[in-house]
Amino acid sequence: MDEQHYQNLKLGERGAIISIVAYICLSALKLVISYFSHSEALRADGLNNVTDIIASIAVLIGLKMSRKPPDKDHPYGHWKSETIASLTASFIMAAVGLQVLFEAVSSMFSGVKESPDVIAGWTGLFCAAVMYFVYRYNHALANKINSSAVNAAAKDNLSDAWVSIGSAVGIFGSQLNLPWLDPLTALVVGFLICKTAWDIFRDASHQLSDGFDENLIRSYRETIQNVEGVKGVKEIKARNYGNNAVVDIVIFVKSTLDIKAAHDISTIVENTLVKKHDVYNVHVHVEPN
Repeated sequence: MDEQHYQNLKLGERGAIISIVAYICLSALKLVISYFSHSEALRADGLNNVTDIIASIAVLIGLKMSRKPPDKDHPYGHWKSETIASLTASFIMAAVGLQVLFEAVSSMFSGVKESPDVIAGWTGLFCAAVMYFVYRYNHALANKINSSAVNAAAKDNLSDAWVSIGSAVGIFGSQLNLPWLDPLTALVVGFLICKTAWDIFRDASHQLSDGFDENLIRSYRETIQNVEGVKGVKEIKARNYGNNAVVDIVIFVKSTLDIKAAHDISTIVENTLVKKHDVYNVHVHVEPN
């Protein structure tokens, strides 16, 4: 099972690398075109992709570090490296998002003299199409290897496609003698960057503080209670190591059972959770009742 999890992490790196290459090319294109076309919205979109480069590199580093086997300092492995990298990326994204907001507001108050060149709008639509195809690839990869990290990256790809479409709409709209629409769209993009940063920070900090989905806990409990020989579940706790769920359980069994029979029931509980819920590791403590 360990080998399969490590192989999945290796496959996940593929999606991160594709995202990095796409973001490098698209951010460079957007920033160059925005400079010559005088588009605040496209510039904000390009800076958004710069933060995506950093975030994708952080995910890639996290995936690589997570594949390191347990050692003396990390007896449980390095699975949380990916989560720590995501937390770091969220701070970088928030800083850039705030900068985009500040510059957009400054541009609105200073007054916009002219509308950006229409080529900026076509650039936004082209980049949106590219990011949609990157999303489709990462989404399929995430389903194949059952990776929440790659799935999150795919959702970020899709949101970036929508941001580019929004930028294009603002740019085309500014051609209708509404030049203020371009910096207004930049303001919206800045908010979207900050929101994405907050979502990543919230999820990463929740995992690092050993938070766990209560619905999954209830699902685990129901599965355990249906195992033959289990009289009840006294306690159940779970936490995440990267994308891997680790569960600690205390179950009740008949007090008349011998040690071997009680141990066999605990083994069935472990195997059932691993098979049905793809739990990485299960520790079962048995108490007579």
